[in-house]
Amino acid sequence: VQQPGTPLSDQEYQQFFMSLQTARRASTACFLRALYGCQNALIRRLDEYENHGVIPEGPICSELPGISFFPDFCTFSFYRCTMKKYFIKV
Repeated sequence: VQQPGTPLSDQEYQQFFMSLQTARRASTACFLRALYGCQNALIRRLDEYENHGVIPEGPICSELPGISFFPDFCTFSFYRCTMKKYFIKV
């Protein structure tokens, strides 16, 4: 059992994104995020699911080249949407 607030394992990510595998579905989720923000109930549920039930607070560490952290999970998620890198994880 994973601790609340920790990212999903690779296998869990595969299952999580299965419903968003097409860029169209992922971009729709991003559109909703941009339109309603991170406090939207659907977006919060997705973010909680992605992080074992708890959306991480504070800085989010990243293995992305040139970007070592994001101030919060919402900023990371917007980055992922803006850059159309729908399936990267922190």
